[in-house]
Amino acid sequence: MAFDGFFTHAMVVELNQFLTSGRVMRVNQPYPNEMIMVIRAHRKNQRLLISANPAYPRFQLTKIPYQNPAVPSNFTMTMRKYLEGAILTKIAQVENDRVVTFHFTTRDELGDTEALVLYVEIMARHSNATLVNQNTGKVIDALKHVGSDQNRFRTILPGSTWRMPPKQERTNPYLPNSKYPTLVKTYSEVGDLAHQLQATYQGLSTKLAQELANRLLASDNLPQTYTEFLKAFDHPEPTLVEFTNGKQDFWALKPMPTPITQINNFKSLSALLDHFYAHKAEHDRTKELAGQVLKIVNTEIKKDQRKIKKLQKELAAADQADFYRIRGEILTTYLGQVKPGATKITLPNFYDENHPLEIELSPELSPSRNAQRYFTRYNKLKASIEYDHEQLRLTQAELDYLTGIVSQIAVAAPKDVQEIKIELVEQGYLKPHHRKGKKQRKVPAAKPSEYYATDGTLILVGKNNRQNDRLSFKIANKNDLWFHVKDIPGSHVVIRDANPSQQTIMEAAQIAAYFSKGQNSTHVQVDYLPIKALHKPSGAKPGFVTFRGQTTLTVDPVAPRSINSKNQ
Repeated sequence: MAFDGFFTHAMVVELNQFLTSGRVMRVNQPYPNEMIMVIRAHRKNQRLLISANPAYPRFQLTKIPYQNPAVPSNFTMTMRKYLEGAILTKIAQVENDRVVTFHFTTRDELGDTEALVLYVEIMARHSNATLVNQNTGKVIDALKHVGSDQNRFRTILPGSTWRMPPKQERTNPYLPNSKYPTLVKTYSEVGDLAHQLQATYQGLSTKLAQELANRLLASDNLPQTYTEFLKAFDHPEPTLVEFTNGKQDFWALKPMPTPITQINNFKSLSALLDHFYAHKAEHDRTKELAGQVLKIVNTEIKKDQRKIKKLQKELAAADQADFYRIRGEILTTYLGQVKPGATKITLPNFYDENHPLEIELSPELSPSRNAQRYFTRYNKLKASIEYDHEQLRLTQAELDYLTGIVSQIAVAAPKDVQEIKIELVEQGYLKPHHRKGKKQRKVPAAKPSEYYATDGTLILVGKNNRQNDRLSFKIANKNDLWFHVKDIPGSHVVIRDANPSQQTIMEAAQIAAYFSKGQNSTHVQVDYLPIKALHKPSGAKPGFVTFRGQTTLTVDPVAPRSINSKNQ
């Protein structure tokens, strides 16, 4: 089921149990459309995630780790100013809609009690979280600002008057009503009844409407079935369902028997969502964080590609350098036969068995100056060849580096994207972002990810170039085995064992293939050799190494979690 009004109802019930009367200890914004509040309640610190992500909007408790940006956003600073130290008095749902209010009490600068309300709207691309002063009705700040150019009737900007989203013209299912018996009598097909239920009642997603339709059509006591359905969300049964087609879905109650292959139960709705969104949300967060980086990197890649084409054309043109050298040398040899003012002359070409060669001349130049003109053109082309070859080498190296960055982002977690940003700032591709008056502190590279082979051997993986350099030249021992995909961008992978088993070597190679541009390929070639055989050229970009004497394996990429991952 979707995060609809009924799932919202169940989540509000759950959060009230865990968070009510808690104190806000910290507010963070690890990702542009998400905020996390650390709330101390019932002697435990709980992390409340509020996400306005267009694809996965939700609110829940989370245990998934996150990494904060080096510089907090203006929104974060505002939330900290108003909410840190505030008491969460209650969480309420607006009817059965996907709008929830978090009520806080705090004290202002003068020590007077202040009531604040955080409105959370779970509405796809219109999802938002807005902090409002309850006494004045003014917006303090919001995750997403909505100006008059986006919505003339409902602006959400600091200082604007708060307006609720348009109310649904549907019945609140928790209020007494007698509409469902009439609908059941009128519509006997599940699809038709589900459509009408969804159009009649608030908060029914398509799948949940079908579930309710199935229950009502199979019921001998409609009021009892309807009431039990509503009560199920006051005492939810967090359930992950896997269907026969391989797709998964989360439910706040156990659905009626359908073509289902597996049902997993969870202790809480939050634990259920953490499991369901672990991969999806991570991938989306990575794309969200990497959007600016990818845009800049792809622009630089296009520049390099255009430059390489231009250099290749210049080199093709420079192949004619010998054309000018030969004519200059022939003119010099037969200088006495060249008449002043002539426009052309035919002389024997001693580079081609003395076959006659016609040479164009500038009549305004003397014979020796004509010969010198050809040598000058030759020398310029020869110099340009050396320059163009050097530029081609440098540009190709930069293109390989940037292509590697794109590949790293494709398999990166959000924390890895933060490190990639730092690297690009250090390399001059991104401008440093820091507050005025504060010196930019140097952020050390994070530790490589840890995985374990089947036999328990530790395998380390660098997820970006900074981690790769640290792993290969600071962490690994000289006799440890080092792995990297052959001739394409990928992670540095190290087995922390000088004499690993063949099975462990194979598993490390599979991990190296997975964390590379060849992740979605088969029969990927992976080189491996001892760390002591690696060399980093002076001035080389992060992550670049040279080596020889490697052994090459051909493997299929395998995700580390299928090989006993410890730190995913």
